[in-house]
Amino acid sequence: MRSNYNKLVRDRIPEIIQATGGQCEVKAISEEEYLQALRCKLTEEAQEVATASSSDLTLELADLFEVIDALLAAHNIQRSTVIETQKARRLERGGFQERVFLLWSERA
Repeated sequence: MRSNYNKLVRDRIPEIIQATGGQCEVKAISEEEYLQALRCKLTEEAQEVATASSSDLTLELADLFEVIDALLAAHNIQRSTVIETQKARRLERGGFQERVFLLWSERA
């Protein structure tokens, strides 16, 4: 049975499909399409993290990190730059250790 995906997949997925007796069709995409596909993949992987069981959480987080690493490389951003920005934002706005859950806010 054929399933349509039309999404970015890991490099070895076609090889894995064929090794298990399946068939697939792939295409190369442009740089612009790749950058957009990575952002879509980021959303897909983040949703999988959000719904993962405790036993699958590490696997799903690893997939999310893979997409983040690809985005960093595609935009020539160093991971250390992101970590430094994260530290600065944590100092400015805090982290999540105190489990603050905002119920409502009102602007004057």
